[in-house]
Amino acid sequence: MVELKTDMSIDAMYEAGQVVADALKAVRKAAGVGVSLLELDEVAREVLRGAGAGSPFLGYRPSFAPTPFPAVLCASVNDAIVHGVPDGYRLRDGDLVSADFGAELGGWVGDSAVSFIVGTPRAGDVRLIETAERALAAGIEAAVVGNRIGDIAHAIGTVCRAAGYGILDGFGGHGIGRRMHEDPPVPNEGRPGRGMPLRHGMVLAIEPMLIGGGTDGFRTAPDGWTLRTVDGSRAAHAEHTVAITAAGPRVLTAR
Repeated sequence: MVELKTDMSIDAMYEAGQVVADALKAVRKAAGVGVSLLELDEVAREVLRGAGAGSPFLGYRPSFAPTPFPAVLCASVNDAIVHGVPDGYRLRDGDLVSADFGAELGGWVGDSAVSFIVGTPRAGDVRLIETAERALAAGIEAAVVGNRIGDIAHAIGTVCRAAGYGILDGFGGHGIGRRMHEDPPVPNEGRPGRGMPLRHGMVLAIEPMLIGGGTDGFRTAPDGWTLRTVDGSRAAHAEHTVAITAAGPRVLTAR
């Protein structure tokens, strides 16, 4: 069941979304050579504490997970696509980091992700990240009243495939509101004009997840959470929480 949010509720979700935006900015600023992923998680926790917000990630346990998620931040490095568990790994020059973060404030949730390079960039990584951002922008542009879920999926998939990248199999965006994952699912590839109609008050987490090697498959790391590319290629993740309104898409996690 899809809950349509009131304009007041969307404003409240914007406040939660700005906590997310602040945390991702702080994480990106702190991410330097020699900094551990656990230290980045602590940076994100500090933003939550300062805002009086909670974490929808901490303790979350979907059906596929062997244990509850132990952190407030997903930190996926290089060949890790999503769901990376922060640990003692210290960032190295040239690492590609995908940081995914959520916040709960006043009973509403925001969710966003950004990929970036630590230190010296590789041209291929820059192109991969730029494509993920373009795919996200295309998905947001399609998130208008009168379109359908398939229009968002098609917009994202077209950008990704044209660049020769893979799309993480079986994972995509989702509705969001009182809970982090709500209906409807938002695939990252699909046919235009298909699926649920988009209506004023729907709020979606739109999140392309690109695989640099061109394949769509993944393998699950021993931690039971981190999804890695099967060929060792690098991956990028971009995400925003977006409200569909009569005036056009409103990005609630804008940085």
